[in-house]
Amino acid sequence: MKAAAIIAEYNPFHNGHRYQLDTLREAVGTDEIIIIMSGDFVQRGAPAIVDKYARCRMALLSGADAVFELPVSFALASAEYFAHGAVSLAERLGVTDILYFGSECGDIALLQDCAKIIAEEPPQYRRHLSHSIQEGNTFPFARSEAVRAVLPDCDREKIAQVFAAPNNILALEYLKALLQQKSAITPLTLRRNGADFHDDTLSPKELPSANAIRKHLEDNCGEDNELSFLNGYLPDACLQILQNSTFLFPNDFSQVLLYKLLHDAYHADGFACFFDVGAALSNTLSAKLMQFSSFEDFAALCKSRHLTYTRVCRSLMHILLDMTQEQADQLKADGCGYARLLGFRTKDRRSRLLNRIQENTSIPVITSPAKGLRALTGSALISLKADIHAANIYESVKAQKMTQMSPLNELTRELIRINS
Repeated sequence: MKAAAIIAEYNPFHNGHRYQLDTLREAVGTDEIIIIMSGDFVQRGAPAIVDKYARCRMALLSGADAVFELPVSFALASAEYFAHGAVSLAERLGVTDILYFGSECGDIALLQDCAKIIAEEPPQYRRHLSHSIQEGNTFPFARSEAVRAVLPDCDREKIAQVFAAPNNILALEYLKALLQQKSAITPLTLRRNGADFHDDTLSPKELPSANAIRKHLEDNCGEDNELSFLNGYLPDACLQILQNSTFLFPNDFSQVLLYKLLHDAYHADGFACFFDVGAALSNTLSAKLMQFSSFEDFAALCKSRHLTYTRVCRSLMHILLDMTQEQADQLKADGCGYARLLGFRTKDRRSRLLNRIQENTSIPVITSPAKGLRALTGSALISLKADIHAANIYESVKAQKMTQMSPLNELTRELIRINS
């Protein structure tokens, strides 16, 4: 049996994702597909538009065999942290043969050449990187120039494009993580097909971006969740799940974030103890706190030339979820310490894939958060507690938006099983 892992957010699942799964089955010849999926919060520093259980169901109905949750400490982090955690989970499952990911480049050899340099950081690379940054260039530009210096025979424009496109950057981090973890997993890439990652328009002639779907949901969805404008952009089963879901956006978390900021504002080191905040951003947050009007407006107010909007959003989410830098560093050092199963697809009550994982994994497989709290120790336990805390905050905000009295309790959620 050949098993492939895909690292994803599915925010939400659309036809571009379905194309990737179908290509993996048909062109690559994979027998089993494992999804390592972000939970209720995603890498750009935002809540997922619908909860992880809805998105898990979308993936299973569209051809995935099992969905594992990427712990929030990795899911809500920079590309390097994100990739490190996801690759460590794919590796420790013990059955992953292939890591399959999209990229704008589509050239696995070029991506591997670039990833090897940024992973090993040879002296020539470090000299050029330092010099370029001192000249005032951005880190992505400086990094591409430093790689070009080590690979002089490669087309300069091609390398610049590798380091300028978001899926390429994640691909480099996946490859770097595979090298650093000495993994035997084979990386394969699929050239991104359809709209650009940041494109916010829906065109009937091409596969959509998740960004465009989220924007149209925020702008056009009324109380009745009438989603006919998305016909043809998502598999029918996924569209039906969206039809019955409550959508969450960053500004839905404005009040709970403001409370948390006010609560922590007078710590001795301000907000600097939180993951990826640091002294400079902490000072900015403190100085502008009383100008807070909403999550998104506050993030825009605090961004700067050296701190992107996305970086500020992630930092605000780290504060909201009480994620400290010390905890994040420890988790990165330890890697993913458990595999939280969200759901699986099977023809009967048993899954051959899950049986193989249970026989080969080097980490506990968690099918119940409550049991996981009793079974785990150390940084793995800290990480699972963070996942449960994040899910409960997400569900609490969703319950308020639905005017529902009681949020769903993460400790009582059951596995999703799809019979097929």
